[in-house]
Amino acid sequence: MAERVSGPEIERLIQLLARLPGFGPRSARRAALHLIRKREDLLGPLADAMRTAQDKIVTCATCGNIDTCDPCTVCADQRRDHTTLIVVETVADLWALERAGALRAAYHVLGGTLSPLDGVGPKDLNLSTLIDRVARDQIREVILAVNATVDGQTTAHYITDLLAPLKVKTTRLAHGVPVGGELDYLDEGTLAAAMRSRTAF
Repeated sequence: MAERVSGPEIERLIQLLARLPGFGPRSARRAALHLIRKREDLLGPLADAMRTAQDKIVTCATCGNIDTCDPCTVCADQRRDHTTLIVVETVADLWALERAGALRAAYHVLGGTLSPLDGVGPKDLNLSTLIDRVARDQIREVILAVNATVDGQTTAHYITDLLAPLKVKTTRLAHGVPVGGELDYLDEGTLAAAMRSRTAF
């Protein structure tokens, strides 16, 4: 058994960093050493930022985004088209769509996807609030921007069924060849989806 080479405080820092996505024990150790070496420029300001985040970050009661205000900045933006609602799985998906800047609309974060194998059912997602918003806010179009996975598509079909009585236009993101993509490098599922979703040129 390897002996510990640092104090419990440093070991605790490494253990916490190792819990982050994309971090394993080695990358956590490297990150911890870098933070410690740059403690004046990085470790102190990072600790302050994390303390502030813990105190001030809230979940938006309207859409499920995270921000320092409720309603969040996106929901409070009157320049957006609030009759169009983009449904996403996670806050990370919302941020990705915002970075793309393709459509300035409102959002609704589900908090995941239906996944019977993982024990995630309709009551575990923000589905009831979605239906309430569509009925209350006179939404004209719901865009299902969920991932092209089995769970994502199952969730999309379930939402479509829930929205059917409300007679709202329901669309989904196109699937297929990415911009700059070469056909030879794409998987069969992507190629098949691209062929089915072909449009006039």
